Amino acid sequence: MIHQYKNNGYNIIMDVASGSVHVVDDIMYDAIALLEPEVGELEKPEKLSEKLCGQVRCQLQEAAFSQAKGYSREEVDEALEEIQTLIDEEELFTKDIYQEYVTDFKKRETVVKALCLHVAHDCNLGCKYCFAEEGEYHGRRALMSFEVGKKALDFLIRNSGNRRNLEVDFFGGEPLMNWDVVKRLVEYGRSQEEKWNKRFRFTLTTNGMLLDDEVMEFCNREMSNVVLSLDGRRQVNDAMRPTRNGKGSSYDIIVPKFQWFARFRKGKDYYVRGTFTRYNLDFSEDVKHFADLGFEHMSIEPVVAAPGEPYAIREEDLPRIMEEYDKLALEYIKRKKEGRGFNFFHFNIDLSQGPCVAKRLSGCGSGTEYLAVTPWGDFYPCHQFVGQDEFRMGSVDEGILRTDIRDEFKLCNVYAKEKCRDCFARFYCSGGCGANAYNFHGRITDTYEIGCQMQKKRIECAIMIKAALAGEEQE
Repeated sequence: MIHQYKNNGYNIIMDVASGSVHVVDDIMYDAIALLEPEVGELEKPEKLSEKLCGQVRCQLQEAAFSQAKGYSREEVDEALEEIQTLIDEEELFTKDIYQEYVTDFKKRETVVKALCLHVAHDCNLGCKYCFAEEGEYHGRRALMSFEVGKKALDFLIRNSGNRRNLEVDFFGGEPLMNWDVVKRLVEYGRSQEEKWNKRFRFTLTTNGMLLDDEVMEFCNREMSNVVLSLDGRRQVNDAMRPTRNGKGSSYDIIVPKFQWFARFRKGKDYYVRGTFTRYNLDFSEDVKHFADLGFEHMSIEPVVAAPGEPYAIREEDLPRIMEEYDKLALEYIKRKKEGRGFNFFHFNIDLSQGPCVAKRLSGCGSGTEYLAVTPWGDFYPCHQFVGQDEFRMGSVDEGILRTDIRDEFKLCNVYAKEKCRDCFARFYCSGGCGANAYNFHGRITDTYEIGCQMQKKRIECAIMIKAALAGEEQE
């Protein structure tokens, strides 16, 4: 399968199965477009037939005449030879060999490698788009006890097999509302590392309202990554992330803290994470605002909300959003070349190696390798399913009871999703978010179409950026 598109003056060809990406001239771009339907049908197109080459040559020369492109016979033959070389090197029109691999997914032993610990089902902000209902998750306000968290870490150690590196994210609500338990759980986790030959990678997601010097110092020592929640410009952030009492600006409270913390991290991982809604479709301005505040690592995600919500993104918003990603990509390139670049999560794409095959096919590992734990110890496939009783898998006391849920998620991959099978982005997005699919269509093997369109655009922009910056290095 081939995906080709034009962006910012670049002709880009993606060979989906091999992951190869080529920046080509006009004649190569046109030739591949003519070859793709027929060559794509061949089982192993090692050799372009003379008949097929003749057909392409005629069509290109006809196109050259009608479009005044001026392709000569020699240029056409040279393009076809180059295409043949790429085919020989298995970088063009390659066969998808991964579909056979997924048949073994259900047979694989389940190894848990990550937990999302909901240490606080409570929050000190009243974010209007919060899927967790201001931290309550369709239930009651609660804080995780140390005993429940300890049992969760013990479960992770017992069920992680031979995997040495384990990940634990302290999440909420607002986890700093239960800070003492966070510290005690980190201390307990560290005490178990040598005994079980494990290494914990702790992360924290915070809105920053309770961030202080003691928290920052501890996080700098113990947290591998810290996610700082901020939506962008003051008016954008405060409109959707008000304080619980409606008094004061959350932006004014947290931004100075975040700026100091980002400097204090001294090269350790962090990123500022925002959400854009229908109210700020000019979200590239918010990303630029992050960079102007001095943040180097950032992400801004489209809100996912019920269609009836006034802030929900609608299909008619997509053309504007696509333009905004293009604007952001150009600004990203400009600032990189000027020596004041920033890292935008969705533009970080590895074209040389990428994730392992399992990750490329099935994504985040929710429900199998990754589980969410409520304050009272219940297991769910991920944080977005918490509170939906039909997805309760067990608990820290019982273990995993609903192996049927685990097996359903284990088989959730890009080939199980009809809308993903022939999508060029399937090995980059890994089939998208199962929770979004379920919330919009009632099954995890469907897709959230608006999200898919934005994801594909981000991938195209990311690859164009690679081409632009590679060209700069060669000059």
